[in-house]
Amino acid sequence: MSAKAPLLDAGGKQAKQVELEASVFGAGVKAHLVHEAVRAEMASARAGTRGAKTRGMVAGGRSKPWRQKGTGRARQGTTRAPQWTGGGVAFPPASGRSELKVNRKARKAALRGALSAHAERSALAVVQADAFPAPSTRAAVDLVAGWGPQFPLLLVCLPGEEGLAKSFRNLAGVRVVEPSTLEIGAVVWARSLLISEGALARVQEMAQ
Repeated sequence: MSAKAPLLDAGGKQAKQVELEASVFGAGVKAHLVHEAVRAEMASARAGTRGAKTRGMVAGGRSKPWRQKGTGRARQGTTRAPQWTGGGVAFPPASGRSELKVNRKARKAALRGALSAHAERSALAVVQADAFPAPSTRAAVDLVAGWGPQFPLLLVCLPGEEGLAKSFRNLAGVRVVEPSTLEIGAVVWARSLLISEGALARVQEMAQ
């Protein structure tokens, strides 16, 4: 199935139709693969710093706070026990990162599915490479007004396209990424997808 997307000028008007790679933007959406890939991305993004000390990790408490019998109080072996203030935690949360494995073939299929979902509902557009020779937030606002996308919006552009990136990064509900840092979760998060002409070839290459 052929897939096309409008090529937008600086004013958001369609200059022509761009032929998209059918194997990338015309692939079927496999929801389970997209779900697994997004879960894996979220798991790998966790810092893994959550945790607490057990009674064996807390400093101090080497001797009994009072003798075993004769005081009228409950027997205690250490002040580092969980019932004491400053003591260890009985069942602390485990620290460390919980990573999920998704093989390369499945991840590419998930990326193709996420991109195809935008193409199917006409929420995908390509912006001309020379539309933003210099940063201009006003020009970005005009492009959005002329195109009329739904927000949030994801813009994918190359590292050298600073005029395009700086024009859009100050707009509310817009996220700017490079093809090398493009995540499936970001594609799923966005309601509309805008790709520069230069980044389009790179994105299609990544998904094949």
